[in-house]
Amino acid sequence: MRKISMIVFIVLFALQSDAQFSKARLQATGLTCAMCSNAINKALEKVSFVESVRSDIKNSAFDIVFKKDADVIIDMLKDAVEDAGFFVGSLHLTGSFSEVKIDPDKYLKIGNANFHFLNTDTKVLSGEITLKVVDKSFLTAKEFKKINATAKAPCLQTGKADAAHAGNGIEEGDRVYHVTI
Repeated sequence: MRKISMIVFIVLFALQSDAQFSKARLQATGLTCAMCSNAINKALEKVSFVESVRSDIKNSAFDIVFKKDADVIIDMLKDAVEDAGFFVGSLHLTGSFSEVKIDPDKYLKIGNANFHFLNTDTKVLSGEITLKVVDKSFLTAKEFKKINATAKAPCLQTGKADAAHAGNGIEEGDRVYHVTI
């Protein structure tokens, strides 16, 4: 029994990447005034894993710092913006990576989230890296149309893992975030 527990621990540890997100830059759409920016700022500050938010009113953007070692749930950022009555125009996540290998058309687990790197070659990520989330609800319609035309990923439309990519700790139907570097 002890051997089985140790094997399970090692397998689960191997499936987790050595990466953690520390901050994000979110650009919102639909803002018309400083009160709009304030509404989004307050909504983002209420998200449990957010430590601080700084507004960039000129660019309709928000610099978000995450609490250390917190589980970052990306959809909660989008939901906060939408609950305030606006939309996400772009989201860039920055984190520290330590020898994390990415392969074309493969999923990678970072924290509790699954990521699908689009339009990339095999590479190893080390140091501070910024990823752009390119899912439909994290881009303008025009920009998503461009990404969708270049990516050959059926899961990009649904945001869910498909049968072809199930395995290695990811099941068909699991939430997947599509990103570019």
